[in-house]
Amino acid sequence: MALPKAMRILGAATFFVFLFLVLQVFRAEPGALKIPETGAKEGEGKKESANKLDTWDHDPQADPSGEPPEPLRRVSGNNYDPDNENSDRINATILSLVRNEELHDILQSMRDLERTWNHKFNYPWTFFNDVPFTEEFKEKTTAATKAKTSYHLVPKEHWEIPSWINMDLYHESVALLRAQKVQYMEKTSYHQMCRWNSGLFSQHPALATTQYYWRVEPNVHFFCDVDYDVFGWMQDHNKTYGFNINIYDSAESVATLWPETMKFMKDHPEYLNEGNALKWLEDGSHRPDNKKTANGYSTCHFWSNFEVGDLSFWRSEAYRDYFDHLDRSGGFFYERWGDAPVHSVALGLFEDKSKIHWFRDIGYQHIPFFNCPTSPKCTGCQGGRFTDGAAWLQREDCRPVWFKHVGMD
Repeated sequence: MALPKAMRILGAATFFVFLFLVLQVFRAEPGALKIPETGAKEGEGKKESANKLDTWDHDPQADPSGEPPEPLRRVSGNNYDPDNENSDRINATILSLVRNEELHDILQSMRDLERTWNHKFNYPWTFFNDVPFTEEFKEKTTAATKAKTSYHLVPKEHWEIPSWINMDLYHESVALLRAQKVQYMEKTSYHQMCRWNSGLFSQHPALATTQYYWRVEPNVHFFCDVDYDVFGWMQDHNKTYGFNINIYDSAESVATLWPETMKFMKDHPEYLNEGNALKWLEDGSHRPDNKKTANGYSTCHFWSNFEVGDLSFWRSEAYRDYFDHLDRSGGFFYERWGDAPVHSVALGLFEDKSKIHWFRDIGYQHIPFFNCPTSPKCTGCQGGRFTDGAAWLQREDCRPVWFKHVGMD
């Protein structure tokens, strides 16, 4: 007797999910890409890593934090006035992807950043949404800053689930990874947001002539007065990317990201930067469980809810090719690849690590993690605090691994 159609569809979907996961894991061995001079032998690396991590007995933020090296551009007279057409502002914007219902939360973020930094420098705010902004949203965010504000729709073709995604496979993958407690797996909009933030935001026409951006999320906090032009500092010191918090990701959410990356690098070894941070990406000494589950990737990543970056990197040939490869593989939907690990892996491979900067002097919180400098310029944040959550969250801090492999600038 023939099975009902619904059961046949479910059975087929289950088979394809199983086949997809097996192929993704086994068709590219972790570490199959052999890159000369990138690391010690496995045993030596583990011994060295463990010893170095053991010596990291406190958060560097517990030590006094000062400003980054000179030159530093500062306010002098009216050189950063909001209406000064010949101001010293460079080609940069504060950027936020935000929903209308998050108005209260984005106003919180704006108040903090304006109070601590932007009321001095008056860089414009650029807001994005996948639906039109309400008049209330526009009026209240405009009133929250002296700087210019602009409001833009995400193009429909950038937000929709791409045509090559098999929806039966997607729904079955959601069920499988939800059972593994992968957070937000069931939220389609979260997958869409991660994909857009990974590779499509830099292609938006509203940013076509913009070079630098500072990403700001709703309901984040800034604690420290910053008296220099952050964008100007990035330009003057030839930095590509600035981060604030460096943590581990959910390994189950990116189980096939590294195998797919290794496939890409086999085809494009020319994109590997000589000054890469591959050791950081492959370090398994601190969280070997993560590296095993993620098939060779440490899952260390820059928490991208705070990032100051040069859009030229996301528009480069290497990154565009890499993003297109990942996008076609389907992992933004069949798994839950976030923009944070995707950005971090790309930076670790394609950029010189010396061009990545830890903004240790910018106090910041995105629940449940902090970047808390010990500085008289900071209020409302305890120096050296990493989290106000459960004690086990301390193990999510990946900064020791970053410091071990690339140092601090």
